[in-house]
Amino acid sequence: MYGTMKLAIGGPLKVAFRPWVEGLENIPDDGPAILASNHLSFSDSFFLPTMLHRKVTFIAKAEYFTTPGVKGRLTAAFFKGVGQLPVDRSGARGAGEAAIKSGIEVLKRGELFGIYPEGTRSPDGRLYRGKPGGLGRVALATGAPVIPVAMIDTEKIQPPGKVMPKLMRPGIRIGKPLDFSRYQGMDHDRFVLRALTDEVMYEIMKLSGQEYVDMYATAAKRQLAEAAKAAKEAAQAGTGAAGDKPEKAGA
Repeated sequence: MYGTMKLAIGGPLKVAFRPWVEGLENIPDDGPAILASNHLSFSDSFFLPTMLHRKVTFIAKAEYFTTPGVKGRLTAAFFKGVGQLPVDRSGARGAGEAAIKSGIEVLKRGELFGIYPEGTRSPDGRLYRGKPGGLGRVALATGAPVIPVAMIDTEKIQPPGKVMPKLMRPGIRIGKPLDFSRYQGMDHDRFVLRALTDEVMYEIMKLSGQEYVDMYATAAKRQLAEAAKAAKEAAQAGTGAAGDKPEKAGA
């Protein structure tokens, strides 16, 4: 199933977009490893598996498997076909534990596990602070090496509001594996988890060339949404005030 879906969707992606990749030699031929990637676009989960010679399993939000319409059905079929695992994010703590458990199981089978440490897509193309729980706990619980990955220009293919994708060449840079065996047995130490995650994010920053922002992407998205809402309300208030006609003198 995986090979069929990769050929059916990955083949046309390669032909249409001609993605380039550097550092494929850093992906081991066998054995467990964690691919920790920045997250610029929905298409990241398509391009990265397409360019790897081994299967990589990502945790995907459950909505990708239940979205209606033709696009939703195609997306669900691809994610199921390439072995992506749905996680219901309606309960934040439960979702985190489910993702950690799933990641550990994938690695125990000797496979590749993919994770986006930022937790969500970047709202503006910058690199945001990594969330330490998932990446750190999975890495230390399994002893698997962490391989930093940088997706390049994928956010430019289909910017928000654009229906048709832009035909251009995205890229992937894969860094050297990072060994965190010095922290073995410390997977519940929050300072260790923070240090491990920051080290991985620094390597991703070097690979991607992105500007780093020391805050979570979820907080940045919330700020942007609040600013947009305030701007809309201000514009509506201004329009309403401009529409008020002054009374005639002596009326």
